[in-house]
Formats: sequence, C-alpha cells, structure tokens
Amino acid sequence: MKRLQMRHHRAIDAALAPLGISLVQWDALRHLDQHPDASSHDLAQLTFQSDQSFGTLAARMIQRGLIERVPGPGRAVHHRLTEKGTQLRQVGDHVVDEVLANSFAALTPAQLVTLGNLLARVLAQPRIGSAE
Repeated sequence: MKRLQMRHHRAIDAALAPLGISLVQWDALRHLDQHPDASSHDLAQLTFQSDQSFGTLAARMIQRGLIERVPGPGRAVHHRLTEKGTQLRQVGDHVVDEVLANSFAALTPAQLVTLGNLLARVLAQPRIGSAE
C-alpha cells in the first residue's frame, strides 16, 4: 500500500506541476474548501504537517493569491480560498481524479468493489496503539 501511495504522490505531483502547484498545495486547498472554518492548527493536522510547516505553506499561498487570512475567534488564524485558489483547486481535483482513475484502470469494476470492501474492513479495525 505504501508503494502505491508513493506512486500516486509522484504521479499527482507531476500532473499538477503544469498548474504551478504541488500535491501538498492542492491538498491544502482541498482541505480549506472542505473545512472553511478550520483554524491553521486544524488544517496542519488535516494535511499531516506541523503548525510551523503549514504556516510557511500558507504564507507562500497567500503571496500567490490562492488563499487569504481572515480573522477568527480569539487569536485563531483562519484562511479562506480566493477565487484563484478555488479555480485551481477545481482544476486540480480533475487532475487528481484522472491520475487515480488511470492507476486503477487495470482492475475490473468487480475487483474495484472487492478492493473497496477489503480496505473498508481493514479501516474498521481499531487503530494500532489506540484505545478504540
């Protein structure tokens, strides 16, 4: 699974490059779109980054006009997609979908269902090292 994940990451990065964004940047745009009220800390966790790394990424994306800072409750920092960021996320969604569709094209519809069921079964198990 890890090899497939790495293959997907490399292919998606390459496919997004002509748009001028990376997988990490597209993922931040995607999560920001899905969680518009999320704090920077929440977005860092959603994108598997430290708060500092996400802050650096957000600063670069602000400079490029993809996101903007908005005031949040208390001292929380929130971000919002700009029109440019929304358009880039939408185009990026199609690029990512195409890469993933091509990756799984060798499987029949029945095999895709089986794979989905097997992954759901594994994911339904309690997490390793948790009290679930």
